[in-house]
Amino acid sequence: MIAREWKATCPKAHEQGFIAYLYQTGIKETSATPGFLGAQIFNRDVAGEEAEITLITYWQDLECIKAFAGEDIGVAKLYPEDAQYQLKPDRHVNHYHVHENMWV
Repeated sequence: MIAREWKATCPKAHEQGFIAYLYQTGIKETSATPGFLGAQIFNRDVAGEEAEITLITYWQDLECIKAFAGEDIGVAKLYPEDAQYQLKPDRHVNHYHVHENMWV
């Protein structure tokens, strides 16, 4: 299993709106891709009036990620309306081999 991690910041005033938008775009598109295994969204306050949003998606293998992200899987996939949330997205995505996945 591969975990794909992406982060962005936005003003706190746009935080909940962006998370809802993330479900309509990134989560919707990834969940329709073969080999997608699940996702988690984390958020936290950073730097005064900013919020950080982290999206971690889980995949069967790197080939499944390529079907979603394209050949260069290290580049973040962004959406046209991201700008309306004053998003400051990471342009790079991290990938991790998942060695343990245990839920209590």
